[in-house]
Amino acid sequence: MTWTAAVAGATGYAGGEALRLLAAHPQIDVGAVTAASSAGTRLGQHHPHLMGLAQRTVEPTDPARLAEHDVVVLALPHGASGEVTAAVEEEAARRGTSPLVIDCGADHRLVDPEAWTAFYGSPHAGAWTYGMPELLHAGEAVARAQRAQIATTRRLAVPGCNVTAVTLALQPGVASGLVDCSQGAAALTAVLAVGYSGAGKALRPHLTAAEGIGGAQPYAVGGTHRHIPEIIQNLAVAGARAQDLRLSFTPVLVPMSRGILATVTAPVTCEVRQAADPGAVLRQAWEEAYGAPGAGEGLVHLLPVGTWPTTASVSGSGVATVQVTFDPVAGAATAMCAIDNLGKGTASAALQCLNRALGLPETEGVITEGAAP
Repeated sequence: MTWTAAVAGATGYAGGEALRLLAAHPQIDVGAVTAASSAGTRLGQHHPHLMGLAQRTVEPTDPARLAEHDVVVLALPHGASGEVTAAVEEEAARRGTSPLVIDCGADHRLVDPEAWTAFYGSPHAGAWTYGMPELLHAGEAVARAQRAQIATTRRLAVPGCNVTAVTLALQPGVASGLVDCSQGAAALTAVLAVGYSGAGKALRPHLTAAEGIGGAQPYAVGGTHRHIPEIIQNLAVAGARAQDLRLSFTPVLVPMSRGILATVTAPVTCEVRQAADPGAVLRQAWEEAYGAPGAGEGLVHLLPVGTWPTTASVSGSGVATVQVTFDPVAGAATAMCAIDNLGKGTASAALQCLNRALGLPETEGVITEGAAP
């Protein structure tokens, strides 16, 4: 069986990556490719690497046109997809159809409307099923509950790329109770090296090659980044009390096109600190969540002891690599995760969710090997 898929916001980085994966998917036929200001142009003007789709004409983002498809992937700016999804749902209801709609933007990720308003400054469009199959729920050693939810919905919100990296790095420690998230514990500290494609395609002076090459630029410093409430939301699902969580989150643009390397430092419980081998205690929890090296999760790989994640090893893929250790000087856990922000951070995550929602193997069409050098 094959399904038709439309991509809205097709001329941006996320839309282009979604098209690259959908075009190679054995059971998906790419339908309409749409955008706003670039409607009427050829797709190849924006994505010359998509040679098989280069002659497609970019159409206006018309909800009626999108609703003709089995699957609709939205790769629109944050705050833009809520209005589009409402119109698509209205049109689908008129037709008596129910397309699978996957939003790669932020509009439907947050459950708390107040958190959305505080960080995004616009009306909340409503929460959809959260599209991270590997998300651990409280007490789970292996992710099952989130997968079950994804398999039974027609509306999916793909996680933020930075959120994915931090969540995958840390959640086994939260779900197992080994990371101390109590009110009096030290803050969780996440520092991320982020590739420039994460900032989108819009031309801004600080994103030009002259400004970016040879330098590193922090941004959204001091608790202002919009991914903070989403990370807290995920860790609360894993078992932490959201009101007790304190998160220091600092992203830094570094001169690479794609990729995220997240380093998270977290306080641990007395059980860990007093263990004969604290690192082994942490390692066991991460192995239970993701499997030993070479086994377990298909797209989240726990690396062998002593091997650390790098963005180069996951570039172009839908894979995340993870590592954890105990820092005896700080008395804390250090967890790391590397992803391709356009892969596991966006488009590959969308494809992974599409597969599960359509009853296909979760990794169907997902690129599982990185590109090197």
